[in-house]
Amino acid sequence: MDQNNSNGVFEINPYSVETNNWIKRGWDIRVNNFPAEIYFDYPTKTKSISLTGTACSLNCAHCGGRYLKGMTDVKELTSQLCSELSFSSALISGGCTQDGKVPFWNRLDLLQELKNRKVRLNFHVGLISEKEVQLLKGLADAVSFDFVGDEDTIREVYGLEHKLEDYIRVYKDLRKQVRIIPHLTLGLKGGIWSGEEKALDILEDLGLDGLVLNVFIPTSGTRYADRTPPNLEEVISFLAKARVRFPKTSLALGCMRPKGSYRQKLDEASVALGINRIVIPTPKARQLVKEKGLIIKRGEECCAL
Repeated sequence: MDQNNSNGVFEINPYSVETNNWIKRGWDIRVNNFPAEIYFDYPTKTKSISLTGTACSLNCAHCGGRYLKGMTDVKELTSQLCSELSFSSALISGGCTQDGKVPFWNRLDLLQELKNRKVRLNFHVGLISEKEVQLLKGLADAVSFDFVGDEDTIREVYGLEHKLEDYIRVYKDLRKQVRIIPHLTLGLKGGIWSGEEKALDILEDLGLDGLVLNVFIPTSGTRYADRTPPNLEEVISFLAKARVRFPKTSLALGCMRPKGSYRQKLDEASVALGINRIVIPTPKARQLVKEKGLIIKRGEECCAL
């Protein structure tokens, strides 16, 4: 994907005139509202911890517990607390209960110990109650909250009977007590667009202090293993429109996105359309940043922190 125009319009690329116009509008928004810098996050100092090991009651269509296997089991972490910690922050996650909650309250002693040792904590919590939200006050430095804008997606992906009102309620409750960064996965319903625009409508109405955008990845061993990611140009167009829609909100391209050529083109386009931060960017994206005169700010923790 070649580009040598400071306005952020690609001179040679496969995208439509309309998409390129959105890319240019996104870049102009960025220039007018943010410093000439971009954050590149390499979360080597954030430990991903599963409070439930590999156990999860939901068996979600896009995950099937596969992502839990890449996290540190909480039992293993307990033995490490006797020595100096190798991380400065932690993503507190794990499998969900049948009603869609990550039961962090079962390990409050451990979480408080981490907090006492100056470890910054970012939580996945799911659809918790107002009472459970209160437990996060003073404990969570951030909550990464997966937001959905379509009830069919809630049922098909998560197997839950929750409504959009439940997501709205939890989001509101969390926002009163902690710093919350909504996460939106494009094409979550097996690569099909399903309520992403509606999710932005709701978040705009509720208010947001940042937004992490991810892209569905077909994962081996899951019910969606044979699906494909959403169309790349449609994803790029969506990101550019989100940049224009939220001109003063920091937008991040998160760690969940397809690899290979898809990722290379997505990362490069994300720089050109005005994304504020990218997790582990590709080489061409790093090169484009230099061409566009942006200063790189390197982070070593989870992008929500």
